[in-house]
Amino acid sequence: MKRKVFQLLVDNTSGVLTRISGLFARRGYNIESITAGTTTDPNFTRITIVASGDDVILDQIEKQLSKLIDVRDIHELEPEDSVYRELALIKVRAGEKERESIMTVANIFRANIIDVTPESLIIEITGNQSKVEALLKMLQGQEILELARTGIAGLGRGVDKVVDITELD
Repeated sequence: MKRKVFQLLVDNTSGVLTRISGLFARRGYNIESITAGTTTDPNFTRITIVASGDDVILDQIEKQLSKLIDVRDIHELEPEDSVYRELALIKVRAGEKERESIMTVANIFRANIIDVTPESLIIEITGNQSKVEALLKMLQGQEILELARTGIAGLGRGVDKVVDITELD
């Protein structure tokens, strides 16, 4: 199984995310992660989708997505030519005894402690998926109470593949 990261520019209309996820569901494709947010122009949304499958399936995903009426642009974000980031919030049970060691581990990963209570703390980490996974691995001896991950957001490096949104109208 391979993974591909697709970046889509779509019209910012109601139901666009439903139509995209519906395409995946109808065809039996797997979405590993999906992130969406408006661009500098509120009429458009940038969506980053991580999908997995063999070459044939991944090519079909790209072709099928490009046929959707709301999709204005689609291209693959190749790892060597792109920057990927993910945000994770990790709530860890942390009494007085555990708190210092957890904070030390978080500091090693340049993560932030964003909430502390007498029983727990919340760690915020931003980075590539391997950095998030490495922190989670280091926290294995701790009780993780809750975990929220955004999935990958990404952009291509440089200006070669930048789409001029004003030309999409």
